[in-house]
Amino acid sequence: EVRLVESGGGLVQPGGSLRLSCAASGFRFSSYDMSWVRQAPGKGVEWVSGIVSGDGSTFYKESVRGRFTISRDNVKNTLYLQMNSLKTEDTAVYYCNRGLVIDSSEWGQGTQVTVSS
Repeated sequence: EVRLVESGGGLVQPGGSLRLSCAASGFRFSSYDMSWVRQAPGKGVEWVSGIVSGDGSTFYKESVRGRFTISRDNVKNTLYLQMNSLKTEDTAVYYCNRGLVIDSSEWGQGTQVTVSS
């Protein structure tokens, strides 16, 4: 059974930082591309960042490029998202997603990120 458990969210002021983690189990983590997606209140799901399984190439939504960094630890089966210079528009529930295509059927509970002064 695929299990994705997100953590690390919280309340932070604009300009602050957070590091999200996603503990993965039930599949061969190192063989899969992985992504972070988010859903803001009253809005649809949007893809934020992805990392491929092979060479570790990374991809970002334009609005987070230069502020967010995705990474993975294939020994710990964990996906990370370092978020710096956070903005109010980054407020959302963040989900770990297996693959580069959004698939909500495997999401965990998500982790809430709130950016507010």
